[in-house]
Amino acid sequence: MPGADDAAVRDECGVFAVHAPGEAVANLTYYGLYALQHRGQESAGIAVSDGRHILVTKDMGLVNQVFDEARLASLTGHLAIGHVRYSTTGASTWDNAQPAFKVAPGGPAIALAHNGNLVDTAAVAREVSGGARCATDSELLATMVAAARVDRSLEDALVATCERLTGAFSVVAMDDRTVVAIRDPHGVRPLVLGELPRGGHVVASETAALDIVGARLLREVEPGEVVAIDDRGVRSRRWAPATPKLCLFEYVYVARPDHRTAETTVAAARRRMGALLAEEAPADADLVIGVPDSGLVAAAGYAGASGLPYAEGLVKNRYVGRTFIQPSPTLRELGIRLKLNPAPRRAGGPARRGGRRLHRAREHLAPARGHAARRRRPRGPPAHHRPRCATPATTALTWPPATSSSPRS
Repeated sequence: MPGADDAAVRDECGVFAVHAPGEAVANLTYYGLYALQHRGQESAGIAVSDGRHILVTKDMGLVNQVFDEARLASLTGHLAIGHVRYSTTGASTWDNAQPAFKVAPGGPAIALAHNGNLVDTAAVAREVSGGARCATDSELLATMVAAARVDRSLEDALVATCERLTGAFSVVAMDDRTVVAIRDPHGVRPLVLGELPRGGHVVASETAALDIVGARLLREVEPGEVVAIDDRGVRSRRWAPATPKLCLFEYVYVARPDHRTAETTVAAARRRMGALLAEEAPADADLVIGVPDSGLVAAAGYAGASGLPYAEGLVKNRYVGRTFIQPSPTLRELGIRLKLNPAPRRAGGPARRGGRRLHRAREHLAPARGHAARRRRPRGPPAHHRPRCATPATTALTWPPATSSSPRS
């Protein structure tokens, strides 16, 4: 098991779980994962159980590439979990796709899907039978849960395992009868609980996955909470004291704008960030544009607070996926070139001396955005406006420049 400082696979993914007797749970999971596709585009997988056996299907690719009607029809049961994966480092291979499936000697089978990053896994792996053979922190987590499940319930096995771990984890797991969800004490990654109209419950990384399957949002799975769902209903308990520290990147970039948290929506948070940035770092500009998609709402907030007009200055190819979650810088840069293209007439407006001064709002924390800036930046020395703010970052440009109207490729 690689150490925390090595090139280990670290997952920031999307998870979904459902317990709904009488429903086509594989189809519900498919649609839930479809709504979470923005959280991971490397692989997708679904595990289902009919109360006796667990069947796992996973492969490389997008949700609609991995699953078709025939494959979904073969996944019968009344409980299921699903996963879409994005690895920031390490190999993007079938072996690392989830859900992970494990059977400990003398114990029942379990399947597990994990969103988060564990630290100090090398030390933990040395204490676990088979831990040295685990290629990812998620696989190590599943191995530990399967071993603990031999002599206790899945709920207790997850708690006993998580008490030994440090890091971020929003996890859904299942055996042949029960779905369990657990969240780390900091609540670094989101996890929500919903109820289906005809009975049954779902757990997902974001509320958009509840919306697409018609589930009503009940609440967030609290930091340090474990939730179990079976034929008896839903039960929960706190397994660790809560010290909430939701990752800022969820608000800035990862989560969909329509995701709802206990405090607000992601869209409202981004709009507020833009408005605050206008107060902290006003720009001498004629126009505000946003970088699709995460920067659009923040740009609108900046424009509203500053009194500057807002316009769309970049055209996005809707058939290109999220470039930030590509596994290498080369692929991210290629994706930027495929995805974004300037709209110079809209950005420049009527030709006039000196062009127009643009204020571009984008989310500063995404490394791929450096490539986007180079792609859009015109030749010549534009005046940069770089406020001291984490998100969204902004730059004032003069468009078109006196020397050329063509962006640098």
